[in-house]
Amino acid sequence: MNIVVLVKQVPDTWSERKLSDADHTLDRDAADAVLDEINERAVEEALVLQAEHGGEVTVLSMGPDRATDAIRKALSMGADKAIHVSDPALHGSDALTTAKVLAKALATVEFDLVVAGNEATDGRAGAVPAILAELLGLPQLTHVRKVTVEGGVVKAVRETDEGVAHLEASLPAVLSVNEKINEPRYPSFKGIMAAKKKPVTTLTASDLGLGADEVGLGAAWTQVVEAAPKPPRTAGQRVEDEGDGGSKIAEYLVGQKLI
Repeated sequence: MNIVVLVKQVPDTWSERKLSDADHTLDRDAADAVLDEINERAVEEALVLQAEHGGEVTVLSMGPDRATDAIRKALSMGADKAIHVSDPALHGSDALTTAKVLAKALATVEFDLVVAGNEATDGRAGAVPAILAELLGLPQLTHVRKVTVEGGVVKAVRETDEGVAHLEASLPAVLSVNEKINEPRYPSFKGIMAAKKKPVTTLTASDLGLGADEVGLGAAWTQVVEAAPKPPRTAGQRVEDEGDGGSKIAEYLVGQKLI
């Protein structure tokens, strides 16, 4: 079974993140960059399925040149090869355009299953896997916390605020996982060294048949028109427990319209 895992390099959540003054897109140079944690879990799940069913695991990423670091980490975990879509024209692409680009890139490889994280920690749109499935005309199984594959059928447990749903679809399909799916492995030294020699195919938008006017900020259907710094944290309100601490806390929460 051949699996493609979608991965994204994002600003480290411990770094100070900000938008650029010029176009209000994410200032990627202002923060340390890492492989998104949910993508590590997507890679892990792909490797688990590969161990059970054989085949290859291909990493697919759209991002600037330095996204290579995130790709190499996925390869060091055990993925076999990678495709990196990198082009300055892609700067500012929204979720819809990103899905279109990924769909074009997926047309260059044979696959049975696409595995992604449910949402990236930078944009948090959580829409790309579903849009991608629609563009590819494939069934989608999203927000999955458990998955099995048997006889050309993928079965998954989807978690929602209301409970869980049991999903089933024929392959090929698109799957997105949540943070409960697994605990990702740490790359071994052998894996890190091997990743340096694994093939990474680099493609541009034109390689995928996309014109500059079809991608990037100019083609985006969404736009950030204004941004302001997060206000500083206030000192808060101290509650002294004199035997009535519970009541005071309840009064405070009522005052904040939280209960």
